[in-house]
Amino acid sequence: MDLNSAIKISASGMRAQGTRLRVISENVANADSLGSVKGQDPYRRKTIVFENFMNRDVNAEMVRVAKIGRDDSDFELAYEPFHPLADEDGYVRRPNVNSLIEMMDMREAQRTYEANLSSIEMARSMLQRTVDLLRA
Repeated sequence: MDLNSAIKISASGMRAQGTRLRVISENVANADSLGSVKGQDPYRRKTIVFENFMNRDVNAEMVRVAKIGRDDSDFELAYEPFHPLADEDGYVRRPNVNSLIEMMDMREAQRTYEANLSSIEMARSMLQRTVDLLRA
């Protein structure tokens, strides 16, 4: 594997983690988004799935987003009898987004993104050193 391949592999990881960060940001932004009318579902948490694929140009496995799905877990019920969206029992359905889990996922995605960035910087530095040696 040459350094250009290493850079392309790391770049694919950065693209995937960037998409993951976008999905997490949407989840955090909509953590309090209720339905707009009575009986409508609140925001449903989005999930992301990665997959490996063989890139014949690079001759290496890379990563990409396979699917952005929806978390089918139950909505949280909050007892708020005076809320305009409350059902006949006084419960309001809240999004199934747990902010703590989203923050942990965001931190993990950020660290993975940074690891890929470090790999690119290292490969670029090695390429530059090679060019410098060839000039000398």
